[in-house]
Amino acid sequence: MKKKDSSPLKFDSISNAHQAFGLPKPPHPLISLVNTAGVVSDTVRPSGSHLLSFYKISLRTKLSGSLKYGQGYYDFAEGGLLFAAPNQLIGSSDSKDGISEYVLLIHPDFLIGYPLAKNIRQYGFFSYSTNEALHLSEQEKTTIVSTFKLIEEELNSRIDDFSQEVIVTQIELLLNYAKRFYKRQFITRKATSNALLQKLELLLDEYFSDEKSVRQGIPTVHYLAENLNISPNYLSDMLRSLTGQNAQQHIHDKLIEKAKEKLSTTNLSISEVAYAIGFEHSQSFSKLFKLKTKVSPLAFKRSFD
Repeated sequence: MKKKDSSPLKFDSISNAHQAFGLPKPPHPLISLVNTAGVVSDTVRPSGSHLLSFYKISLRTKLSGSLKYGQGYYDFAEGGLLFAAPNQLIGSSDSKDGISEYVLLIHPDFLIGYPLAKNIRQYGFFSYSTNEALHLSEQEKTTIVSTFKLIEEELNSRIDDFSQEVIVTQIELLLNYAKRFYKRQFITRKATSNALLQKLELLLDEYFSDEKSVRQGIPTVHYLAENLNISPNYLSDMLRSLTGQNAQQHIHDKLIEKAKEKLSTTNLSISEVAYAIGFEHSQSFSKLFKLKTKVSPLAFKRSFD
């Protein structure tokens, strides 16, 4: 029996995605806003995972079953605002009645010539997992929907010299609202975030006590996020909301803490301390230590002699 092909579908253009999902041809080749109200299609939509070569922002108001993101499945019955960057693996499974009220597709080329082409990478939520989606209050949803409607109105109007600039501005407005609402979400879920912070501290302590640093080197953001079952960007943004520092800065602080402990309580040399906490080269360790503490590791060690 021939094995079913599980390779993800790849859509290189917005027009191809519209065709595959039984949607009308987009009015613009590089941007599309689908308002699903009243959209009827007899097309058999593709199932399984897919890759898009463009950004996707979707407002889901209902979704029973699970949504696949990468290799994991996440329950997402409440709905919310989801974001995906180009070439991220996304797709549905076991969900036949999920409703996307609005779907905005933006090809990166549409943003060329505008600051947003570069700045869009600063919005970390494009790399969040589905279980880290933005949950909206009724008021927040009203704000998001009104912004979608502004984009929809501009796309459906006569295209003129100002259309692209206006739409790019509206996209940036939408992203800034999302950034604000995500910060609110971190605050309202502070108990959950604090629990994650405690797990992170325990994970780092175990990493050094088990001498994984000797075998595996300095702990990475990806390693920590994977063991906490969250995405690296979400981990950094969550930490920033709680401590003012991202995940990489948090790791550096932990490295300095462990280094100070070994420098002040053992007879290890500077090179041995660097190796013990995961550095391959002692020069890199000394540079970070001085940057963080304003003194060299040797000077710090001698202060305890």
